[in-house]
Amino acid sequence: MNQLLDLRGLSIIIFFLLNIFLFALMGIDKKKAQKRKWRISEKTLLLLGLFGGGVGGFAGMFFFRHKTRHSYFHFFFLIGTLIMGITLYFLYR
Repeated sequence: MNQLLDLRGLSIIIFFLLNIFLFALMGIDKKKAQKRKWRISEKTLLLLGLFGGGVGGFAGMFFFRHKTRHSYFHFFFLIGTLIMGITLYFLYR
């Protein structure tokens, strides 16, 4: 039981940090795009979104108005959000 509590707390922290990190990366990538500098790869953004950072990815998309026209970003961020939700559901049920 104690290990389950540790896993729950750890999963919340990981998902929270992952979402904050992806949100920040979306903003950084937007600034770099405006200045025509080296960018963060789409693969990096998509994988972070897929592995549970979907909420931060969506928030970054709409807050920074970045990558909103790319349907595959919507898809990957949605799947990442579902993965996070399903994981948390099974940990807390």
